Amino acid sequence: MKGPLVVAATVGALLLLPAPTLAHKIGGTFRSPLPLAVYLAGAAAVVALSFWFAFSRAGAVSAPPAARVRVVPRWARLSLRVVGLVGWGWPLVQTLVVGGSSDADVSSLFLWVFGWVGLALLSALLGPVWAWLDPFATLHELAAGAARRLGLRGREPASWPAGLGRWPAVAGFAFFVWLELVATGGSGGRNLGAALLAYTTVTLAGMTQYGRDAWRARGEVFSVWFGLLGRLAPWRLAGDRASGRVERRPFGNGLVLAAWTIDEVILVALATAAVMYDGLSQTQPFFDLFGLPGVGVATLLLLGFLGLIVAAVLTATRLAGVAALGAGLLPIAVGYLIAHYLTFLLLDGQRLVIALSDPLQQGWDLLGTAFFEPKIDWLPGALLWGIQLGAVVGGHMIGAWAGHAAAVAHAVRRVERGVLARHQLPLVALMITLTVVTLWSLGQQVVQPAA
Repeated sequence: MKGPLVVAATVGALLLLPAPTLAHKIGGTFRSPLPLAVYLAGAAAVVALSFWFAFSRAGAVSAPPAARVRVVPRWARLSLRVVGLVGWGWPLVQTLVVGGSSDADVSSLFLWVFGWVGLALLSALLGPVWAWLDPFATLHELAAGAARRLGLRGREPASWPAGLGRWPAVAGFAFFVWLELVATGGSGGRNLGAALLAYTTVTLAGMTQYGRDAWRARGEVFSVWFGLLGRLAPWRLAGDRASGRVERRPFGNGLVLAAWTIDEVILVALATAAVMYDGLSQTQPFFDLFGLPGVGVATLLLLGFLGLIVAAVLTATRLAGVAALGAGLLPIAVGYLIAHYLTFLLLDGQRLVIALSDPLQQGWDLLGTAFFEPKIDWLPGALLWGIQLGAVVGGHMIGAWAGHAAAVAHAVRRVERGVLARHQLPLVALMITLTVVTLWSLGQQVVQPAA
């Protein structure tokens, strides 16, 4: 299969490039009436109290009553599929056929801004929008339909290898983390277009080998990641994507009732660690220690940090359990996405206006918006810090409830409350540490002591 060779060649080429830094501007600053240490101590106390409340009051979450099933209109599903194809094809044409580099670049806009951040938040806070946006599934269906019309008969898909689980998606996720934070720094251009083409090749090959649905459920990075985020969401699929059937459930119930596996927990740990590393790499202490590292050094730093967080999570899993760590960490990852990347989404997302005026980066001004300047000064620094603080602490509070509820729901045998609480102490310590570290990194750029 040529797909992995293409990926390897792409990675090798990207390793030869200098590493971009400070790719994501987190926001402006404001004069705080309190020292940052006060915010950190308060946030840590809130997280600890959240666990105390969960231990003393929360019990197992029961399955909700049968929900009313709704059907997403066919026109809406078709529209989403068209948008997904445009979001896939436009960057490829712009980067690999036409070329160029400007504010009208859509490769970074669709993959990093709207995909990595925007779609992740929609999946977690709304529901399974990726089920119909997914351009890879649409491409596979179009190719399969064309083959049928030509009278070509494909072989039966192979069975998914026993024990492989979702590790291909975990490995792919780690690759995209490296691609964003080290190789491209969140920017776009020809290299990102080449990576997208390579990933498309691997994905379509995987769907051909194992079947579309099997690969989407276990091997396709975005389907697996957005599916995990959807366990938090109030809407979920009530059948296959072709039926358009969705049902509503209590917010967060999917976290507790899902059967978590260790590969899923590690994926969530990688997502949490990646956002933390991005924040820490933009602080002055990081620059004082490492300067502007090249791709090789930056790769080692990233791998070291990801490994540290994954090791901490695995250690906590041994006592608290896989379900508790999965359900507890996922809301934290969502909170970190909001806290770190909200301004990235709101500011860089405005570049779509520029791209629509100059879709092929030829210096056109079709709509009169090619010289539009994205702005974020309408979002005050104090409000931004409040949103970040609320997202981080709120994510940890939901995680405290979900982690405890999942531990109770998935307990193999009945245990005393005190024993269960002691088993979850590593999860408490992990969450408090993550809270302090990520708020400290955010506060370096947002909170300035009052004069």
